[in-house]
Amino acid sequence: MTVEPITVAIERRVDPDRIAEVTIWTQAGTDLASRQPGYLGSGFVRAGADSDVWYMLYRFADTDSLAAWEGSRERAWWLESGRDLAKESRVERRTGIEGWFDAAYAQVLDPDVAPAPAPPRWKQAVSIWLGFFPVNLVFTVLATALVPGFSRLWLPLRVLVTTLALTPPMTYWVLPLVTRWLRPWLLRR
Repeated sequence: MTVEPITVAIERRVDPDRIAEVTIWTQAGTDLASRQPGYLGSGFVRAGADSDVWYMLYRFADTDSLAAWEGSRERAWWLESGRDLAKESRVERRTGIEGWFDAAYAQVLDPDVAPAPAPPRWKQAVSIWLGFFPVNLVFTVLATALVPGFSRLWLPLRVLVTTLALTPPMTYWVLPLVTRWLRPWLLRR
C-alpha cells in the first residue's frame, strides 16, 4: 500500500460542440470525488481554446482511498453519464508533487506517444516557491493589517490559519498559473 498521496492525470478528448456540458459534467465529477474519504483535490485545464483535449487531475491521500473512489458507484454513474461527452486517451498515476506538473504540460496529444517526463524536483520546488512566496507575503500583510491581533496569535495557530487559507488558491490557481508561465523552462532538459 502506498501511504503517500497519489495523483491521477487523465487526458480526455471531448466533443467540441458540447463544451458547456463537459464543463458541467467535469464539475459534477469533482463534486462527487470531493465527498470521498482521502480526497485531496482535483482540477482540469484545456489544452487550448480550440482544442478538444482536456487534462484532468485528481489526488487522493493513498492508494486505498483512490481505489475506493475509482471503485465507487458514484464514479461509475458519473463516467457513464459522460460517455458521449469525453473519451479517455491516456491515464497516469504519480506519487509525490510531480503529479501536479504532468497533465497540464503533456506535450503530446497522441496517446500512442509517451509523454515528456516530469521536470526535475528542484525545478518543481522553485516553481512552488515562486508561487507560494508572493501569495504568502500578501496574505500575511493583509491578515496582519486587517485582522486585529493576528500577529499576536500563537505561531502554530497563525501557520494553521495561513496554510488552510492558502492551500486552495495555491492548488487551483497559483501553481497552475506559475507552471504555465514557466512551461518552457520546466520542460527544458
